[in-house]
Amino acid sequence: MITREEAADMLNRHIQSDNMKKHCFASEAVMRALARRLGRNEEEWGIAGLLHDIDVEITGADPYTHGPYAVNLLDGKVSPEALDAIVMHNEVATGKERHNEFQHALACGETITGLITATALVYPDKRVASVKVKSVTKRMKEKAFAASVKRENILECEQIGIPLNEFAELALKAMQEISDDLGL
Repeated sequence: MITREEAADMLNRHIQSDNMKKHCFASEAVMRALARRLGRNEEEWGIAGLLHDIDVEITGADPYTHGPYAVNLLDGKVSPEALDAIVMHNEVATGKERHNEFQHALACGETITGLITATALVYPDKRVASVKVKSVTKRMKEKAFAASVKRENILECEQIGIPLNEFAELALKAMQEISDDLGL
């Protein structure tokens, strides 16, 4: 199993975009918080959050190859369950529905990082620290809240037994804890 340091090095080798790196580190924090909340393996879930977009630049974020291409990079480096969740976080590529807790958690965990970041952009200081739970849930209800954020993925938090408000609070707290380090 890859260590957290090895995963971060791998991310830095395969992702050039600073914004994408920030998204991956924020997703790691949210996935660790979800793992703690659900009593799951925090290291495994955190690494899945960190590496979920490892192939995004290689595939040009193509919805039909992004996710499955990660198998070429991560097979044997992460657990089969983590690799499965990484592949399935973009269900468009596989044509399959997510069917287990880890898959649902990664889909909703990584998606809410984008929503929280997009929500921060509407505040004058453009910082995650300014975002409130109510703002996140309000933005979810807007028709054009963020082009790259899928409301359905965020609502998968309910598939793992976490109500939306609690999930937004958990994710926001996790991101706020690392926001200064990431410049968010």
